[in-house]
Parts: sequence; structure tokens; C-alpha cells
Amino acid sequence: MRLFLVDDHPVVRAGLVALLGGEDDIEIVGEASGADEALSGIAAHRPDVVLMDLQLGDGIDGVEATRRIRALPSPPQVLVLTTYETDADVMRAVAAGATGYLLKVCPPEELFQGIRAAARGESVLSAKVATRMMRRLRDPGPALSVREVEILELLASGAGNREIARRLFITEATVKTHLVHIYGKLGVDTRTAAVTAAVERRLIRLP
Repeated sequence: MRLFLVDDHPVVRAGLVALLGGEDDIEIVGEASGADEALSGIAAHRPDVVLMDLQLGDGIDGVEATRRIRALPSPPQVLVLTTYETDADVMRAVAAGATGYLLKVCPPEELFQGIRAAARGESVLSAKVATRMMRRLRDPGPALSVREVEILELLASGAGNREIARRLFITEATVKTHLVHIYGKLGVDTRTAAVTAAVERRLIRLP
């Protein structure tokens, strides 16, 4: 299968090339450090699977890059490989079209199997992430929507209602409505308490 690597750290990409080079059925056809470079490289090399980091420096992040890749004609599968494991990261990546989510601490064999499964169009979850998701199903806690998670992440970065509305292309009144729902689900009554509760429950991560 044809694999394309997207990670902003050259050392990480070199390590993946060395690690995957011993697998006879995996051919690395290209690599990129950012989203724009990745999109042009993917169009040129037409891989079966893209191995995608979530943090890509100061430009477009891996979630938006995934969304754009999956919007291409006959798109490759996107398998996230990252250090981040919050519910927000997983939810956003899957909502963007990622077929799987692995952590960089996973054993090499888990990575190999994940790439092969992604190439077949199968869903892939790191064992650690899958365990957390199962625990979440048994004890669901607050069921936050993707939009509510986005608002919490912007709150954590210090954004006010006007900035949140501008960033998400919604009205300030809509932001306030979402905040009411978020406070109710988390059992809090302030912005600071909402962010604290979300971080403690691993719903979001601090910027």
C-alpha cells in the first residue's frame, strides 16, 4: 500500500521512514511538514493512506488538513498518529473524516496493523484511546457536542464571546446559548469552572 507521512518534525518523519521501511507491503511515497505541502503531495502521489499528526506548526492543524484531504476526489484514508488523546482531539479528528486514531507511544506492530486496517477502510483506535472510549460509554458523563467542545477550547485560549463568534462564524447570541448548555452539562456556572471541569475530565486540553 502507498503511504504518505504528515508531521512537522523531521526527526519523527525520519524515524517513521526507518521503522516502516522494513515492511514489504508498505511503500512511503511522500512526506510533508504542513497541510499545504501535504495536499499538493497527496494530489501528486495518490497514496492509499495518509499518516497525520494533529499539530502542524503555526499553519492549518491536522484536523483541518484531514477535512481537506477527505474532500478530495477519491481521497486516501487518513490515520491520525499523535501524542494528544483528549476526547476533543478524538472527536474533532473523527468528525473531520479520519478513519483511525493512534498514539505515538503505541508499539510498532500496532502501528503496522493500524495502517493496513486503514487501507482496508476499517476503523482503527489506539488501545489506550479505545479503553477510554469504552469507559466513557459505561460512564458517559456530560454529552458535549463537537461545537460545544470547540467553544470550550476557545474559552481555554482566553477568547471572549465576540471572538468565539467570529472564529466559528456564529452570532454572539448563539455562543451564549451554547455556554448555557455547557454550564448545565458540566454542572458549573462560570467560564473558568467550565474550562477547569473540561480539562479535568479530559474533554479538552489547554493550549
